Amino acid sequence: MTDSTDLGPEDRKIVTLARSVRARNAVPEGAAVRDETGRTYAAGTVALESLKLSALQTAVAMAVAGGATSLEAAAVVSEAAAASDADRAAVRDLGGPDTPVLLAGPDGTLRSTVAAG
Repeated sequence: MTDSTDLGPEDRKIVTLARSVRARNAVPEGAAVRDETGRTYAAGTVALESLKLSALQTAVAMAVAGGATSLEAAAVVSEAAAASDADRAAVRDLGGPDTPVLLAGPDGTLRSTVAAG
């Protein structure tokens, strides 16, 4: 579980989903996003020979494919120290510049929250 009192239950949920995908699929990153209706989409890193997407890019693509028109929040669970520019751009494209991007470590502990923009 996420060891942060800064997160509300909906944000804890997307961090937990992202953490679960990362562990279940044994991928470097797991991510989850919440759309404007509260639906969640979780995904892991895609590393095919012909297609490479970060977990967060994949989760955003799943939301778009599912009919989402905006995002409320995004979370990524990773060893990385910060959310990449490309990840934040994908969130910004769908959710706008103020959409929060939560970064948690593999244990689910929140490391940072930044705006997508």
